[in-house]
Amino acid sequence: MTLNPALDLTYTVDALVPHATHRVGHVAERAGGKGLNVAGVLHALGEPVLATGLLGGATGAAVEARTRPPHRFTAIGGETRRTVTVLDGVDATGLWEPGPVVTGEEWAAFRAHYADLVKDAAVVVLSGSLPQGLPADAYAQLVRLAQRYRCRSVLDTSGEALRLGAAAGPDVVKPNADELRALGPDVPKPGAGGLHALDPTDTAVVESHGPRGLIARTPQGSWRAAPPEVVTGNPTGAGDACAAALARGLRDGTPWPRLLADAVALAAAAVAAPVAGEIDINHYRATRERVHVQPHG
Repeated sequence: MTLNPALDLTYTVDALVPHATHRVGHVAERAGGKGLNVAGVLHALGEPVLATGLLGGATGAAVEARTRPPHRFTAIGGETRRTVTVLDGVDATGLWEPGPVVTGEEWAAFRAHYADLVKDAAVVVLSGSLPQGLPADAYAQLVRLAQRYRCRSVLDTSGEALRLGAAAGPDVVKPNADELRALGPDVPKPGAGGLHALDPTDTAVVESHGPRGLIARTPQGSWRAAPPEVVTGNPTGAGDACAAALARGLRDGTPWPRLLADAVALAAAAVAAPVAGEIDINHYRATRERVHVQPHG
């Protein structure tokens, strides 16, 4: 689920130099937003997945036309945003527009649409920023709706939306280290007890450390999972590939050490692919048996 999707533009340049003019070697245009990246990875793996979210205007129509997985969006009056990623062969620089303003009536219509979908879903992934106009507890509302219909949930957001959404008790919370740190000094890290708002018997906290892998505190124990080598490329969709692996593992009841190895391998395969929301399937297959997973804390 992507409440703030985007039309993603990826520009490839030889080198990114501030205050300079650049000749773009390649332009890729695709449907973007964290939840759509998750859906794209699962679709590429052959998993049954449905993408949903809010779309509006000409940009929203362009996003829908480029969404490959099956999808059912809710229309809004505002214009869907665009994002620009500049890829220089070593790393990526992102420019994100803020997104449309969503009205109260549009939010109510989406919640009704969402409730119809989670009735038939095994897992819902709630990803990305909130568009303007939505309440800070929007994800918390959606987590509770999923719980009502016995649908498991993965939450991947930041800021107050993460704090309030986590307090609703999703099955997995997947912040990166910076997002967790931004919640303040009163919030412990997963290796030292996890988000204080969460019951450790119910919710897993999977903290991303980028190229260094993951630290997970789960009801079954705590682990650190690290890739066998650092992968260079486009890291924009790596966290979303990780969330896709977590959702699949929740559905299948995969033991946590094996699930974390799969998540690290999928994230690395996303970095190795040129565009966010895609994976290098050969890299994934070659990496997943070589991920280092060990108890942590």
